[in-house]
Amino acid sequence: MLDAGGEAHEIFRLDALQSKFNVARLPYSLKILLENLLRNEDGEAVTSSSIETVANWAASEEPSKEIAFTPSRVLMQDFTGVPAIVDLAAMRDAMDVLGGDPSRINPLVPVELVIDHSIQVDAFAERLAFQKNSALEFERNEERYAFLRWGRTAFDGFSVVPPNPGICPQVNLEYLATVVTARDGQAFPDTLVGTDSHTTMINGLGVLGWGVGGIEAEAAMLGQPVSMLLPQVVGFRLDGEIPEGSTATDLVLTVTEALRARGVVGRFVEFYGPGLAGLPLADRATIGNMAPEYGATCGIFPIDAETLRYLEFSGRPPEHVALVEAYARAQGLFHEPGQEDAAYSDTLELDLSSVVPSIAGPRRPQDRIALSEVAAAFEGELAEQSDRSGGNGGANVNGNDNGGSYTFPASDPLSSIAGRTEDNRPVHPRAALAEHPAKSSAHVSLDDGEFELEDGAVVIAAITSCTNTSNPSVMLGSGLLARKAVERGLQRKPWVKTSLAPGSKVVTDYLDRAGLTEPLERLGFNLVGYGCTTCIGNSGPLREEISSAIEAGDLTVCSVLSGNRNFEGRIHPEVRMNYLASPPLCVAYALAGRMDLDLLTEPLGEDGEGRPVFLRDIWPSQDEVNATIESAIESDMFRKSYGEVFEGDDRWNALEIPEGERYVWREDSTYVKRPLYFDGMPAEEPKGFEQITGARAIALLGDSVTTDHISPAGAIKKDSPTGRYLIEHGVEPGSFNSYGSRRGNHEVMMRGTFANVRLRNQLAPGTEGGMTLKDGEEAFIFDAAMAYQEAGVPLCVLAGKEYGSGSSRDWAAKGPRLLGIRFVIAESYERIHRSNLVGMGVLPLQLPEGESVKSVGLDGLETFDLAPLEDGARELRVTATAGGGGKPVEFDARVRIDTPNEWLYYRHGGILHYVLRRMASGA
Repeated sequence: MLDAGGEAHEIFRLDALQSKFNVARLPYSLKILLENLLRNEDGEAVTSSSIETVANWAASEEPSKEIAFTPSRVLMQDFTGVPAIVDLAAMRDAMDVLGGDPSRINPLVPVELVIDHSIQVDAFAERLAFQKNSALEFERNEERYAFLRWGRTAFDGFSVVPPNPGICPQVNLEYLATVVTARDGQAFPDTLVGTDSHTTMINGLGVLGWGVGGIEAEAAMLGQPVSMLLPQVVGFRLDGEIPEGSTATDLVLTVTEALRARGVVGRFVEFYGPGLAGLPLADRATIGNMAPEYGATCGIFPIDAETLRYLEFSGRPPEHVALVEAYARAQGLFHEPGQEDAAYSDTLELDLSSVVPSIAGPRRPQDRIALSEVAAAFEGELAEQSDRSGGNGGANVNGNDNGGSYTFPASDPLSSIAGRTEDNRPVHPRAALAEHPAKSSAHVSLDDGEFELEDGAVVIAAITSCTNTSNPSVMLGSGLLARKAVERGLQRKPWVKTSLAPGSKVVTDYLDRAGLTEPLERLGFNLVGYGCTTCIGNSGPLREEISSAIEAGDLTVCSVLSGNRNFEGRIHPEVRMNYLASPPLCVAYALAGRMDLDLLTEPLGEDGEGRPVFLRDIWPSQDEVNATIESAIESDMFRKSYGEVFEGDDRWNALEIPEGERYVWREDSTYVKRPLYFDGMPAEEPKGFEQITGARAIALLGDSVTTDHISPAGAIKKDSPTGRYLIEHGVEPGSFNSYGSRRGNHEVMMRGTFANVRLRNQLAPGTEGGMTLKDGEEAFIFDAAMAYQEAGVPLCVLAGKEYGSGSSRDWAAKGPRLLGIRFVIAESYERIHRSNLVGMGVLPLQLPEGESVKSVGLDGLETFDLAPLEDGARELRVTATAGGGGKPVEFDARVRIDTPNEWLYYRHGGILHYVLRRMASGA
């Protein structure tokens, strides 16, 4: 028992194992897993041998041993939450058909859903932008929100945070997370899985959790443990302090670059070392947030004095903070400076003083560019696009060139902005380039002036996303920079769409208190909403005149956002290059209006007297930032913001909702529709596996194809299969809304699968979007897939490295399954997407090490036959026969069904089918 916070709690002590196993040497994250197994041992999913597996963890071993992790709660955002609750409602219907009790389909662990993905930046740079966007959000999403309100009443243990308190990972950090949970007389570590990829933000608080697909999350809700291989743990040692002029954003971009280069997919990353002592919780959360970008399952920090300080400061009760400290110390989970390092599978080291101002882009988060090299990198990228397209303005081919990565030596830190003189400016990096393509341009006439819009124009500058908007240092830094810019008479360029979407209302409170809201608004950074907005593609339309100019000039224009994702086609369909940057740099680029400007050596503009104003002139010092933090942020702000977080406003509470435990589906709905997954499903467990023969490839794709390329997202085009479907069902184009808002309708989503505007399918060369070849003719992938399905032809996808990187989008697996795709052959997979494919009954196969689609002799026009699949098989023979009857190509592909539980899921046709059959049988 543990006495803490005025109560006695049962705990499962790790030190009880120390005499037999040296558990003290285990990394922090594995100690949490070990406690999880101890507490959930049942002799079936968790056995004594499972516990010994973790206790005996060998740092150097490749992951091969399966364990069953039971998270204490599930976190969702609305894009993935709506289809998850749709699936649960459909499972209740299917349970009734199978003769079971529908009420058994119910969350067995607490589920919290935060609505944060639906607000869009329609209104901007005006005083009432937030009110207008919020009104449009409810107008567009009334049916979805009513469905979620029904779910809150129909399902036990399901809580919904209505729109506008903040972003899912930040609400979790500031309010929902407990670090240590007290429940039913026990105390144990707070653990979770979340359908937001950036659930890992909570790792900064010492909470073990990571992103999963909606399919896995549904299974966890229904009491199924998360089946996983005991991972390797990479230790990342931090030394020193971040220098003057560099920010937490620069740090996380540096960490992301380093870890991507090392390769940590499927691994845990754990931060340690003397640098922890000076790293604020907000900076830790920023690093944890971007674990999906550096490829790790999680990026976790231990509980220490800073954790306790943050819990107290963010309004957690004193008795709970006392419980966290007492529990962490009793379990050997509390980090003290100078303590012995844990055992790690691999280690990296970073001297924080070496971090320099940076951005990342133009299409991958790991492609960091030192700020001094941005102009040169942009010019080089523009030249490469010109070479690829035979002229200016071409688009990248899904990373077939490894994403046009530009990684330059770190140089010219922004710390030298303060006190930098004319005499020691560096030579402009563009001087090293031989020739650059002439820039295209188009004339634009707006109410506030006329100008030429050129290649390289920044048309979106957005302070958005959970990555940075939880961090007072960069948020207040952006406000201080804005104030100095306004004082010098600078203005944003008229072609830049600016927006401010904080992660919680606490941010608004401290910006107001610091007097920084007004200067941000003067530069167009008005509050547009509390949501993910630009980072997930809810950037809204550009001004019509800007859009017309981009099209007329075939311009390559840019966005700068303080987010975590900049994949092709994600931010805005008309924006070809997207760059991640700190909030202060987002403001700076709004002032500059161009990516080809060297912010270290060229002026942002002129003051009222015609004198040049440089970035160094308005960049706030760290002392200024710290003083503002000290004066502007108070603990009561958190208590005020989260006092009624589940209540909602009048619009939310006025929504009409159906009653009863079974949802009443509307046949005419284009938002919420009963899915087809369980139609005709027999109650009996399938015997063996159906052999797949005569398959055709629907897509041949390159490297770094993301779930943004696969899963429907963003705007719906009128002339697409989805647009046709909506028009046929009486929806006018002006009311299409986005794919994200219609994720509860499988008819919409399957039509939008592989329809990303920047997807290039090599089976249909010269096209972009969801096109393929069918009988020698170009066709939409959806139309071709339906024709193949009618003919009884199974389908497959051929791909390169890192297939499925990016967000934990369940529809990147659901959509392909509904299109009739039975297997994927790729060089490598990202963790979440591979798991989601298995969870939907799609077989992930991996090419032999060092081989590619091209090297094994495939062109995608073959007919594919798979050998019979046996339970537990590690390899499977693939035979590909060319249409002309040539010699077949044969090779052994690795079967990426990685755990025994995944074999169960695949045999049943998917994880939900497995769970449903078990529940229907009374198991």
